[in-house]
Amino acid sequence: MPAVIVLGAQWGDEGKGKATDQLGQHTDYVVKFNGGNNAGHTVVIDGEKYALHLLPAGILSEGVTPIIGNGVVVDLDVLFEELAEISGRGVDCSRLLISANAHIIPAYNRLMDQANERARGNNQIGTTGRGIGPTYADKMNRIGIRIQDLFHPEALRAKVEAALAPKNTIFEAVGLPTLDPAEVSDHLLSFADRIEPMMCDVSLVVNDALDRGETVLFEGGQATMLDIDHGTYPFVTSSNPTAGGALAGAGVGPTRIDCVVGVAKAYTTRVGEGPFPTELDDEVGEDLRTRGGEFGVTTGRPRRTGWFDAVVVRYAARVNGLTDLCLTKLDVLTGYKEIPVCVGYELDGIVVDEMPPDQVDFARAVPVYEMVPGWSEDITGCRSFDELPEAAQAYILRLEELVGCRISSIGVGPGREATIIRFPLLGE
Repeated sequence: MPAVIVLGAQWGDEGKGKATDQLGQHTDYVVKFNGGNNAGHTVVIDGEKYALHLLPAGILSEGVTPIIGNGVVVDLDVLFEELAEISGRGVDCSRLLISANAHIIPAYNRLMDQANERARGNNQIGTTGRGIGPTYADKMNRIGIRIQDLFHPEALRAKVEAALAPKNTIFEAVGLPTLDPAEVSDHLLSFADRIEPMMCDVSLVVNDALDRGETVLFEGGQATMLDIDHGTYPFVTSSNPTAGGALAGAGVGPTRIDCVVGVAKAYTTRVGEGPFPTELDDEVGEDLRTRGGEFGVTTGRPRRTGWFDAVVVRYAARVNGLTDLCLTKLDVLTGYKEIPVCVGYELDGIVVDEMPPDQVDFARAVPVYEMVPGWSEDITGCRSFDELPEAAQAYILRLEELVGCRISSIGVGPGREATIIRFPLLGE
């Protein structure tokens, strides 16, 4: 299967980094196609933890070419800090390629994030404050700064001055410092020499690779339920973390894709504001958070926790056309006598088994649970499906049935090796 998309099937933090790393060992290219440093992927190799924010997880696999696609927004300071940190730990970062069309996050858009949240008052979105949304807004408003602009200084300076003038007015109005366009431009231009060897036409590189029969993995940030079009709007990200976003964010056509893999936890988490039907705002939810180490890789914020929502993941399977599902953190559920699984929602006395199209209805939906027997055996050493306790096997099979998508791999621990492969996708 030469072209595989890997994306989140819930609200993010599902373990996409581990899944991408797992598959990435058997690929030639890994392309990050959306988002920016507002998301984090954690990969554990031989007991050593790597927290990636902007870099594709494929950078950790020898022989793989990691690529930042045109759908990504790039904070240059973060990029080179991360490259320095990773290369300092012995990782070869010289293979990294970046699309000439990727947009840059300038300093003024980090301030715009703060300004927007202040203006919202009690109706804040819960943004990470990293300038992601304002940079995508600039992109759509056609006033954005792209990687290729670093090599045209006068044009870049003119673009920065035009974009910053109205924003400085806003900063002043909400009590934030104004910025000097010359200083902003000089800072951006200081990265040109380091970026030049990485810059390329990603669409051409990827399509040529596929023409040669090489394997390309498309890595999504955030998740389906945070998609700007298909997520829980307005509590969403500013890009398309769905399968369609992979095509636009890397410059490939739909006929080139062979496999779409969704990643979901064996339970559910969410960071930030927004509806979450199965949320556990009690000691059980706190127990799940502690067991699963549910704190944001990028923000450090505690994640909201809840039981597995089959309605949400079934919706993700439909929106993305999932062929496979990677289930992560099954080991976290060890020790529960019974495990509730959300199989539908109750709205005004009526049970529905699909996502309500109206977000007001979704926000008031009451989960309908099916109780599934739990298990007490330690499963972290299991490496085949048959080694799992019967109750854990039954849990997997029931989720498969409810979601309507086969579960190809099962995570039973944080390490790269702590994975059960039921249906190999790339020879893993």
